[in-house]
Amino acid sequence: MELTHYLYLASILFALGATTVLLRRNAIVVFMGVELMLNATNLALVTFARMHGDVTGQVLAFFVMVVAAAEVVVGLAIIVTIFRARRSASVDDVNLLKS
Repeated sequence: MELTHYLYLASILFALGATTVLLRRNAIVVFMGVELMLNATNLALVTFARMHGDVTGQVLAFFVMVVAAAEVVVGLAIIVTIFRARRSASVDDVNLLKS
């Protein structure tokens, strides 16, 4: 498989993630869309690293995965807390700036 196919796949995955974030109202589904966008970026980073024969892109993708793992923990904790308080995971129902 050519390396450009991986870039096409990364573009499609990023577009799917962005569409999910923009169109869906469930917080968990929106969160999954953000993670899909992050993974598409990682795929592009690894592909560019492979194209140039450098390890820097792979190392950067590894650090992005580590930060994404921490983001998952914090994000899911926030979503669970909001769900327990409001009994809804819809992003339309949550207005944290409202007193």
